[in-house]
Order: sequence, then C-alpha cells, then structure tokens
Amino acid sequence: MKLDTPILFAATTNSKQSRKFYEEALGLEFVADDPYALVFRSGRLQLRIQKVKRKPKINYTVLGWVVKDIQKSVRQLSKAGIEVMRYDGLDQDADGVWHAPSGARVLWFRDPDDNTLSLTEYPR
Repeated sequence: MKLDTPILFAATTNSKQSRKFYEEALGLEFVADDPYALVFRSGRLQLRIQKVKRKPKINYTVLGWVVKDIQKSVRQLSKAGIEVMRYDGLDQDADGVWHAPSGARVLWFRDPDDNTLSLTEYPR
C-alpha cells in the first residue's frame, strides 16, 4: 500500500459559524458543504470539518499552518477578532508568540468549536 496526500480533519457542532470562521477569518478556499462535513482547500490538502452533534474538549492542537511572517499573521488574526491563546509557563511575547528553543515562533488560537489551532514561523 502506498499512501499519498493526507486529508485533514476537525469537527464542528455549528457548521454555519465554522464555515464563516475558516472561509472568512482564515481565508481558506471553500469547496463544499455536504451532509457530513464542510470541505476546504488548504494548500494542496483537503480539510474536512466534520459535522457532529457533540464534540469533546480536546486539550491539544488539532490543526496548524506554517506562515512566513508570524507578526503579520498576528495582526490579521486580531483584525478578524481572533484572540491569541496564552499558556502558563510559556514565555510568550506581547503578541502571544512563543519563541521555541529551535528558533521557531508559534502562536495558538481557537476556532468557534474550541479546537486549538496554531501558526508556526520556522527560522530562515
């Protein structure tokens, strides 16, 4: 068996709110709304936001994206009304960006269904 391109999955209990968030706030390309999921394109990958009646609280990052300029991304999230998460014990800067020992810069935020999402800028 040879596995090819992965499909990303997350879940929503409110597909209208979720579509608005992923399409408008994050700028993902909307592909379809079927009875089971919202479908978006994220780069070359497909993201399926599964429609569920209940969703458990998940205390870890479920989706993340690489960005070239995390400061620009912070400003865009803020402009869209999205709050950056802060974690006790992590030395995050004034914008909520954590500077990892590897040199990567990471920030976290939540979607309307309380899924934790992240953006990472890797050192050049």
